[in-house]
Amino acid sequence: MSGYFAENSMAVRVMSTRIVGITYGERALVIGACNPLLYVGTAEHTAHRTSPYTRLSLTGRMFEAVFLGSRDEADKALDFTRKRHATVVGALPEDAGTHPAGSPYSAHDPHLMFMTMAFAFDSAETMYDLLVRRMTDAERADLWLDFVTWATLFGMPRDAAPSTYHEFRSYFDAYLASDELHLTDEAQLVGTYLAGAEAPRYPLPSDLTARTLGLLVQGSLPRRIRDLYGLRWTFADAAAFRATVEGSRALHRRPLPFTPPLLRPMLRGASTPSYNVLAAGERRNLRRGLSSMPGVAG
Repeated sequence: MSGYFAENSMAVRVMSTRIVGITYGERALVIGACNPLLYVGTAEHTAHRTSPYTRLSLTGRMFEAVFLGSRDEADKALDFTRKRHATVVGALPEDAGTHPAGSPYSAHDPHLMFMTMAFAFDSAETMYDLLVRRMTDAERADLWLDFVTWATLFGMPRDAAPSTYHEFRSYFDAYLASDELHLTDEAQLVGTYLAGAEAPRYPLPSDLTARTLGLLVQGSLPRRIRDLYGLRWTFADAAAFRATVEGSRALHRRPLPFTPPLLRPMLRGASTPSYNVLAAGERRNLRRGLSSMPGVAG
C-alpha cells in the first residue's frame, strides 16, 4: 500500500537519506528547546524524562512512519500521537524570557504545532543542504509544501503555517534572531546533551559515531543558538566539521549503482534501525544504573 507521500516527492527523497534521518531530529530538538512553551509542555508531559533517547527514538520512528511508511503504518503512528497529545495542556510555572509565568501551552495550539513542524523542516533542509547537496529553489518549495501536508496529518490547521517557503524563511529567520528565544535551566542542560557537548554523550556502541553526530549537530547550528547554550566551538572543531561535511557530500555524489554495496544502506533507506540502536543503548545503560542525562530531574 502506498503512503501519503509519493516515492518521487521531496519529502521521501530527503527523509530517506540516512544522514538526514539520523541528524535532523537532534538538531531540531536542540533549537526547539529554545522555545520555552514547547520545551516545558513536552518535558512536563512525557513518560520518558529519564529515558530521553528512547523518546527521541520513538518520535523519530513516528515521524518516519508518516513520511515513508504505508498509509496503514502512518495512520497507526498518527493515532498513537493523537492519544499521547490529548492530555498535553498546562501553563509555565515561572517566567521564561518573554513568556510570563502562567502562559498556557497545549499540544493542540495551532501556533505551537506549526513551530514543531518549523523546527523539523528547518533541520531537515539544513542537514540535506550540508551533507548531501544544496537543493534548488523549486525543490525547497516542494519540500516545504510536503512538510506542511505532514503537519496537517498530525492535526495542524493549514492556515497556521505560511503559504510559501519564502514566507516561512522570512518568519523563521526573524524568529531565530528575536528575543523570544529562551532556555530554561533544564532545557539548556538537555540541549547540551542532545548536541553531544555534555558527557556522557550518545548511548551508542561507537564513541566515534557519537562524536561525529555531535560534531554535525553543533556545526549545523546557527551561531546564536550555540551562543545561547554556551557551546565551545574551536577552530579545530570547525575544521573537523568541514572535513566531515565534504566527505558526506562526496559519498552522496556517487551514483547509487556505482556505490560500494556495503555503503548503500548507509546512504539511503529508513533510519528506524539507528533509532532502535539508540533506544537499546539507553536501556542497557539504565539497567546498569547509568543516567542518560545526569542532572536532569526524573
